[in-house]
Amino acid sequence: MNNTKKIALAVAMLCAAGSTLAQEINPSWYIQPSVVGMKPDADFGVDDKDWGGGLKFGKAINQYWDVQFGGTHVRTEDGPARYRQTLVGVDGLLMLSRNKVRPFILVGAGVERDKVENPLRNVSKNSPYWTAGLGVQATLTPQWSLQADIRSVRSNLRHDELYGFNKPNNKYVTIGLNYAFNPPPAPPAPVMAPAPVAEAPAPAPAPAPVVPPPARFEKVTLSTTELFAFNSAELSMPQPKLDEIAAALQADPSITDVDITGYADRLGSDKYNLKLSQRRADAVRAYLVGKGVDGGRLKAYGKGEANPVVTCTEKNRAALIKCLEPNRRVEVEQITIEKRVQ
Repeated sequence: MNNTKKIALAVAMLCAAGSTLAQEINPSWYIQPSVVGMKPDADFGVDDKDWGGGLKFGKAINQYWDVQFGGTHVRTEDGPARYRQTLVGVDGLLMLSRNKVRPFILVGAGVERDKVENPLRNVSKNSPYWTAGLGVQATLTPQWSLQADIRSVRSNLRHDELYGFNKPNNKYVTIGLNYAFNPPPAPPAPVMAPAPVAEAPAPAPAPAPVVPPPARFEKVTLSTTELFAFNSAELSMPQPKLDEIAAALQADPSITDVDITGYADRLGSDKYNLKLSQRRADAVRAYLVGKGVDGGRLKAYGKGEANPVVTCTEKNRAALIKCLEPNRRVEVEQITIEKRVQ
């Protein structure tokens, strides 16, 4: 049985084994130190297998793909001939399963550095490479897993006149340990239906005393069309809503840090609109202070053209102003006040 058939049979067996175990996927980044064995292409002048190491970082992107990037370095000697290869690149792992045992198909690309030293040549150059192979991951603990793969690393040497050939094919076997920086998310707890409880007949309840509802906080939004004329920071009179807010604040002195925020639309310069929104916020604050509210409880802010909610493209200015009216809270003008109400 040749190597290709052996690999295909191994993958099929791993798929069958993995399908009997619980599925899991951990979206955390992981680190993978590894031991790497290499069978170099004989054209490099060496024929001995040897070992090296690698370090990669990886992450499960979705149910089907992991991505891993990092580097490996291997070296081998054969008499006076020495060969070194360093790979830096990225691999995509097409996961055939997300079970405890996870076979995958591997494809990748990157940059390699090949260094050859022998009586005929001494050269060290960078070239692109691409790789393909098969492998498997196996969960050991919630954060540790074993990964092993076999791959072919093919390249197109950019300085073939120095190496004496240009299309090497090295074989790699990698065995590594993946450590996830975070454990997998815990599964949601099952929802248990409450057991039925027999209820005894309850006596007729006594009339409940009337209790005022608890205080709650509310945000009151006032359109600038209710407060000011267009392009003005002078309050129109009367202002029954502001009077109501002043009465609520006076009734409950515990309400502090009340924010008054003014907005302006995009008509005019940014600097002008920022000042206009601040003047409007200051005008509302001054009105509430005039109604007896402690000014230390009130803060006024101007945010200019921030936070638009609609977009208008009318060419006629009057139509544009009309179109922007719904934006008074954001792009035009609006006052937002936090108050506590019953």
